[in-house]
Amino acid sequence: MNHRHRFPLSALAGLTGLALGSAGCSIPADTSPAARPSTSAAVHVRTGGAIVIGAEQEPDCTDWIGTCGGSIWGTYIMQTPTIPKVFEVRRQGDNWVPVASQLMASEPTIEDGDRPQITYKLRPEAVWSDGKPITSKDLEYTALQVRDGKDVFDKTGYDRISSIETPDEKTAVVTLKSRYGGWRTLFSSGYGVLPAHLLQGKDRNAVMKDGYDFSGGPWKIKEWARGISVTLVPNDRYWGERPKLDQVTFQFTPDTAAAFQAFKSGQLDALYPTPQLDAVEQIKSGLPDANTQVDAQTGNLEALWMNNGTFPFDSQPVREAIAYSVDRKAIVERLYGSLGVKEPSQSFLSPLLSTYAASAFAKYTRDLAKVQQIMTGAGWAKNADGIWAKDGRPARFTIVSLAGNKRRELTEQVLQTQLKEAGFQLDIKNTTPANLFGKQAPAGDFQMGLWTLVDTFPDPSLSNSFSSTSIPTEANGRSGINFMRAKVDGLDPLLEQVDAELDETTRTAASVKADELIASAVPSIPLGAVPNVLLWNRRLGGPISINPVEGPWWNLEQWGLAQ
Repeated sequence: MNHRHRFPLSALAGLTGLALGSAGCSIPADTSPAARPSTSAAVHVRTGGAIVIGAEQEPDCTDWIGTCGGSIWGTYIMQTPTIPKVFEVRRQGDNWVPVASQLMASEPTIEDGDRPQITYKLRPEAVWSDGKPITSKDLEYTALQVRDGKDVFDKTGYDRISSIETPDEKTAVVTLKSRYGGWRTLFSSGYGVLPAHLLQGKDRNAVMKDGYDFSGGPWKIKEWARGISVTLVPNDRYWGERPKLDQVTFQFTPDTAAAFQAFKSGQLDALYPTPQLDAVEQIKSGLPDANTQVDAQTGNLEALWMNNGTFPFDSQPVREAIAYSVDRKAIVERLYGSLGVKEPSQSFLSPLLSTYAASAFAKYTRDLAKVQQIMTGAGWAKNADGIWAKDGRPARFTIVSLAGNKRRELTEQVLQTQLKEAGFQLDIKNTTPANLFGKQAPAGDFQMGLWTLVDTFPDPSLSNSFSSTSIPTEANGRSGINFMRAKVDGLDPLLEQVDAELDETTRTAASVKADELIASAVPSIPLGAVPNVLLWNRRLGGPISINPVEGPWWNLEQWGLAQ
């Protein structure tokens, strides 16, 4: 299965869904001020005015159902402000959880059984920007477009829909073919709800891909100037809280140095920079008249991915020895220590999903004596070059990541040194996102990889990365992201239970067991959560903060210019 809410990232520089990775780890233990969420809620704002925000990446298109619509930046700057959804993700205590959105008159309910039924009740006053009501027919249209359409980004969950009934304008009843623990993702983080009265019978992709003039959210797309910017204006038909600003422009600024210079000079009012080395250095050196939030409770997990189907990682003892060779804490501190993030991840579930995670990888700390014990016990001996060898084959392998990514290159250099001291020879051969995620990784044409997985909904999705059915093959249409060819004994049934179970207590217990089983087999190694960073100048006010699922602009209607 290919869960839309778990995918590989092309370069954290853009958080692009189609290009690269998904997520996984427990919440870092660091509690320094820099690692805690903060907001500017105390700053009172006035009505009116316009702001300009830097956007690291321009999306390919705005047909959110199509394969071209996988950019997380597209979701941040256009989808979230304009497309209504059934569940939103909000903070409750220390966790981010799905809650019924303003679109809903009440919390959707599910009747358990072999063919569960989900009932949705829509808010009577909810309307589209043309004044037409948002109805149950909109849910029906969206569900069938995903379930039955072609060129669809991901059908997970929707492929379990048996039927959808619309007994009245504001009620929809979805019948599933089987139990599905992730049912809250339907009509939520991935696709939301689209207007049937405007799209039915038309080519949806043609209507939506270059921007659309309808909205069911607080904002409308005024203009998308390709290569330059996207401009939003308030939706004057919105039934909820109306925006305070008159206009927001997202200016595409992919160059980090140029973006920071524009921010410092006041040309940009806010930035959401990927924590590349140059961005971290800029933040560390200080930004006058700026507010900063660094949040380690993200859906972003950087990991070392080992191809279990190729030498030397087809040997579990070798994988274990590698895990004891790497000082993950030192790597995380080197990359993000100045931001207050210092602890490695101990799970392949991201901090966003920490309630479903164990801390099973905590036992893997750098221990060269343990490496010696494991390797000699498995019949390996060091050759004249000090490299482990067996049957005449040295433990030499190549790591692949993204060429030109300074953070990844630094990580590889540190790994190269640590592994050499442990008796392993690591070569580096980086490539482009298109080659790595379009060719090499799906085909299993690599030994070790370094990339990020991203969770975009607080719903456990380890099956996408570790179920044997998620190994990309001709039979499954190359749809999975188990690029590591991992096959862990006893794991598939646990992952299926996590996917299907409706009872959260039982589901969590199964997820923890799966997490522990993964750590025992060491099919790959989690490194650390990649923190989210938000910068905004002090002329802005409102409850400004990062939402790890919906991005930093999740409540843009509440932003404004300080009084």
